[in-house]
Amino acid sequence: MTQSETSAEAMENAVLPKLHDNHIATPKGSRHEDLPKALQESPVQKSPAQWAYERIIMYIKKFEETLDNDHEVGMGFAGGDTGVIKIEGLGFFDPDIVTYYGTNGAGAKTQLIQHVSQLNVMLTASPKHVDQDEPQRIGFQLAKELDREEDAATT
Repeated sequence: MTQSETSAEAMENAVLPKLHDNHIATPKGSRHEDLPKALQESPVQKSPAQWAYERIIMYIKKFEETLDNDHEVGMGFAGGDTGVIKIEGLGFFDPDIVTYYGTNGAGAKTQLIQHVSQLNVMLTASPKHVDQDEPQRIGFQLAKELDREEDAATT
C-alpha cells in the first residue's frame, strides 16, 4: 500500500536533491539513501558554489572506491590546456566559485579556480607517487565533512 503525501511533504520533496546513477560497475546504482547528510538536505539554502562543492566530493569519493592501491584520483578539465592534476584539496567561495588544489604531472603545485557555470571536470585514475606506500584518498577525507551535524558555511 502506498502512502499519500501531504501538500507540505510534496513541496518539500520537490526541492530535495535527487540522485540517479547506474552503470555496469555498480548494477544497483546509487540511491538517495547512499548520500551523506549534507547532500540529503535541500539545496535552497546553499550557494551554487557550496552545492557544487558537496556533489563533487561525493563523485570523487565514489570514484576512489573503484581504484586499486596503485592509483589515486586525478582530475582533467575541459575547455583548456590545464591537463590532469592529482587532487589534494577542494574548496568553494560563495556564491559561485569552486577551487581545486593539487599537483600536475610535473609535480608542480596547482590551483584551478572555476566559476560554477563553467563546471566540467573528468575524474581519472592517476598512478600514485612511487615513494608512497598507500594512495591518498582525498574523497574519503573530504566526505567526512559532508556527514557533519552543522552546515559547513556556518563553521
